[in-house]
Amino acid sequence: MTTYNFISLATKPSAKICYKFYPSIKTTKPVLLVFVNPMGLTQTSWENVIARLHENAPTWGLPAMLTYDRYGQGQTTDRDPSDAKAADQRHGHDCLDVVHDLHQLITQIADQELGISDISSLQLVFVANSIGCALTRLYAQEYPGTIAGLLLLDSVLANTDFVSIFPDPDAGDFDESTLPAGVRIEDIRASRAFAQRVFHPSNGSDEGLSQKNLSALLPYSDGPKLQGPDGRGPWVTVVEHEWEASEREHEAMGSPGLITRVYSNPFWGAYNEALAKITEPERSKGPFQAPGAGHFIQRDNPEFVAGEIREILDKVL
Repeated sequence: MTTYNFISLATKPSAKICYKFYPSIKTTKPVLLVFVNPMGLTQTSWENVIARLHENAPTWGLPAMLTYDRYGQGQTTDRDPSDAKAADQRHGHDCLDVVHDLHQLITQIADQELGISDISSLQLVFVANSIGCALTRLYAQEYPGTIAGLLLLDSVLANTDFVSIFPDPDAGDFDESTLPAGVRIEDIRASRAFAQRVFHPSNGSDEGLSQKNLSALLPYSDGPKLQGPDGRGPWVTVVEHEWEASEREHEAMGSPGLITRVYSNPFWGAYNEALAKITEPERSKGPFQAPGAGHFIQRDNPEFVAGEIREILDKVL
């Protein structure tokens, strides 16, 4: 059974964060593998991936690893202390606040668990899903030269409101005759309503993390270019959901599969094509689809995710 611990950040001592630290195996290189959650799943979603990494650790070695739940998420039942001043608890803090908290968490874990007081000597490899991918990009921008590798699993579309992916039947210039075969106006309306209800940044979140300003923080999917510890770009792998699996997921949630096929998946694919350009071409891999996986790739295909992590670690360790 996995044992989780709690820590108070020096910057926010009144609240505790739940985390799990995994010591390194057969390597002493100062590397920390950090898993960054989506909104829909907690740190427990990485357990099967980590279990598969440990299966091969005696042969390959494995750096220290860290999972955690953000304030107001999963086993971190304490809210971000800054939320107390917010008029809307679903928009209590933003992605940059989370990034600064993560930096403080890494700083304290490095000192406490690794004996590293100066984290400029610590190389980070981030594995992230959904909103976690946006957080890792912001981390790399806020703290350049710290991230050696990034595995981005089905990144959130940081620069859209999701509703705008679909044509607007109520727009003055809308022409029904231009719709692809089989696409009905009522299906487009349903998909726009679904996107507004589920994904629109104005909705906020149960954990208090707001995305209202995310498109301003990350306006471009292909930039800015990131800087790794060696002065070059980090190793970046971009993975997206399997398109057929995404159709099934969206249908189960009430959005027609055909609309996902015609609009959502191509839009997501173009975003990921650009996302792969945030590092140097020779250090970029992808985008490509994770076999059989919907949006939560680590849950649906942990073996695949473990393999991609191993490939990045082989370049860093």
